[in-house]
Amino acid sequence: MPSAKKKSVPPTIRYPFWFGGSASCFAACVTHPLDLVKVRLQTRAPDAPKTMIGTFAHVLRSDGILGLYSGLSASLLRQITYSTTRFGIYEEMKSRLTTTSTAPSFPVLMAISSTSGFLGGIAGNPADVLNVRMQHDAALPEGERRNYKNAVDGLIRMTREEGFKSLFRGVWPNSMRAVLMTTSQLASYDGFKRLMLQYTPLDDGTIMHFTSSLAAGFVATTVCSPVDVIKTRIMSTSESKGLAKLLADVYKVEGVGWVFRGWVPSFIRLGPQTIFTFLFLEQHKKIYRTLKGVQGQEKVI
Repeated sequence: MPSAKKKSVPPTIRYPFWFGGSASCFAACVTHPLDLVKVRLQTRAPDAPKTMIGTFAHVLRSDGILGLYSGLSASLLRQITYSTTRFGIYEEMKSRLTTTSTAPSFPVLMAISSTSGFLGGIAGNPADVLNVRMQHDAALPEGERRNYKNAVDGLIRMTREEGFKSLFRGVWPNSMRAVLMTTSQLASYDGFKRLMLQYTPLDDGTIMHFTSSLAAGFVATTVCSPVDVIKTRIMSTSESKGLAKLLADVYKVEGVGWVFRGWVPSFIRLGPQTIFTFLFLEQHKKIYRTLKGVQGQEKVI
């Protein structure tokens, strides 16, 4: 095994809380069509297209190019709430546990990412319910469509027509998914960066950020796929159905294949989303360091 590279330890920099949410919003603008197709595949009717390309073609044929951006306002609202919370808490806890001589171990990174993910899942649940509904709406028969005008209109109508509790439909499976997502995405990204800095000749630059985020996206997709399918099924319906009954009904109709249903489009969506999020986040940090007059890279932890 090659020996770890010894590097000087620059001071840890504390970045603004909102950087993760901002980077995620930029990424969402790029990857939203992929997210929409993933939701359509996970909630499709029996006669709907079964492939990613077929679903893309169906959306373009039915709703035009703008149809691929249906629900974008809800997606941005979700990033502003969910991603700002999970990234902000994770980065703040990580910086507090870092000194000039020591950094949090990987198990500690997993623990703080789990905590930040759980809180982010709760904070972002209303926007997440709305996001799933707006993306799924055009796939419904015309008489069953909700036709929310935008994210604000959707939140108001959901509260008025279905009660305040509708905003937190599926909050527990969603929070569980957020824990898995944040742990497998944020902690693994930092873990991959640390390993690559130690055992490869790569420096802390764009190639490393791309490679680490691609690997983190693969891990996150595999870990989160089953929970993602459950979350989408719960949030897209107006029925009050328990988790156990939902799982039993899905298993009865689809067998065990439902667990990784839509994995490929999920990875095709989550891979680029993870890559763009971390690339945008690293650029936020680079610009911040430049504005603050800090030379070189921050300490990788």
